[in-house]
Amino acid sequence: MTVRRIMGLETEYGISVPGDPMANPMFLSGQVISVYAAAQGIRSNQSSWDYAFEDPLRDARGWQLDRQSADPSQLTDVEDPTLANVVLTNGARYYVDHAHPEYSSPEVTLPRDAVTWDRAGDAIALESVRLLAARPGQPPVNLYKNNTDGKGQSYGTHENYLMPRRTAFPDIVRHLIPFFVTRQVVCGAGRVGLGVDSRGAGYQISQRADFFETEVGLETTLKRPIINTRDEPHAVADRYRRLHVIIGDANLFDVAGLLKVGTTSLVLGMIEDGYLTQDWSIRRPVAALQSISHDPSLQATVELADGRVMTALDVQWLYLEAAQRWLELRGDDPEPEATTEVMALWGDVLTRLGRDVMSCAGMLDWVTKLQLLEGFRSRDSLAWDDHRLAAVDIQWADVRPEKGLVHRLRDRGRTVDLVTPEQVRVACTTPPDDTRAWFRGTCVRRFGAEVFSASWDSVVFDVPGHTSLQRVPILEPERGTRAQVGTLLEESVDVTALLRGLATPD
Repeated sequence: MTVRRIMGLETEYGISVPGDPMANPMFLSGQVISVYAAAQGIRSNQSSWDYAFEDPLRDARGWQLDRQSADPSQLTDVEDPTLANVVLTNGARYYVDHAHPEYSSPEVTLPRDAVTWDRAGDAIALESVRLLAARPGQPPVNLYKNNTDGKGQSYGTHENYLMPRRTAFPDIVRHLIPFFVTRQVVCGAGRVGLGVDSRGAGYQISQRADFFETEVGLETTLKRPIINTRDEPHAVADRYRRLHVIIGDANLFDVAGLLKVGTTSLVLGMIEDGYLTQDWSIRRPVAALQSISHDPSLQATVELADGRVMTALDVQWLYLEAAQRWLELRGDDPEPEATTEVMALWGDVLTRLGRDVMSCAGMLDWVTKLQLLEGFRSRDSLAWDDHRLAAVDIQWADVRPEKGLVHRLRDRGRTVDLVTPEQVRVACTTPPDDTRAWFRGTCVRRFGAEVFSASWDSVVFDVPGHTSLQRVPILEPERGTRAQVGTLLEESVDVTALLRGLATPD
């Protein structure tokens, strides 16, 4: 594969009630999700999550973590009936995760689609806030697409990429760590403050960099690793591996989001093909991650294992140039236009960053935010530790158009958008048509009353007249597409007819 692969994004939204720092975030997150689900005709006890095949303690390095040894935050396969957890008609999962509303996008195959359904999550978060605000006596609840509250807490934006199981995990680690350490210059979200509690004065490229402590590990909320080893494929286990990436930031700009998933998919393709034979390992990668983030001038250097000293841009160019050579050798790209778009933007952005960082304003989150903040600093003579800049940082990520600064920039034509508002609107309720998300989402839309639960790899029906639940496995991510089952889903008058049709050989 090149840029085409099964992929998806997860976003935990920051949540607050202005003027009430003691508000219960878990209760509020449940309200946010339940009010949206109800408006879509999805009951709180309907279309919940199927945990039957979840296994969050399986480690890609070849072992299983004992449940008694695991931190409670790692036990994501335990259902909590008090927390909202629904499947939406667009195939996404919308649920409470670690006291935050989380939107996990449906599976897609192309970077532009990843951006589209990710932005659909932002629109869903906005609609949730609006619906909640319409309740009489309801205090205002705000959601923010960011990764830290500026007071020491961080919450994740995770990426997921399906890979062949045959790809050796040590190769993944060796080649991805230098890429992830330096990728932030393209897709960082920008942040006021240095250190986990933001007490250090300054501005940095990444919201998440300061919260990482180790190179490789199974955890996601403590001892955060650059490479996460959770081996939970949500697909045929002996065929696929799902790479769970926890090091990225939440992006509000289309170009940064597209490059985040598109360049990663290209690097994974090179790893899968065994093309990357050079070792670009970075000495002390966690420290390098943070030193790069703390220097928005992009002059910070890292030392490679072979002794070379390079900037983050230098390392990114190594990967880009390797990808160019690899693509020329392959010549069998199933999605050449999508690959060409990613490669062109990757080269353009790296060139711009090398000449003038601010020339990427409107394209990259961290650069555009820095430009805005520098305007405030210049106008009001503000130091980086001024609380007004921290407030601007939070307001930047507000999902509400009348409050969020990115929305205002978009309205003024100061962002480079790749996805139209209409495409986002459609993606809020419609699943991608070229993955199993089509089957999952359409089942919720057509037969919601009979969908007992669902997951990435199954839909479970409570069929009238049957004494047991009926599980339909969807372990192949590219099965259950619109082309394969669209007609059957639309023509089936009820679930019984659907199951009968699924059981009939082609």
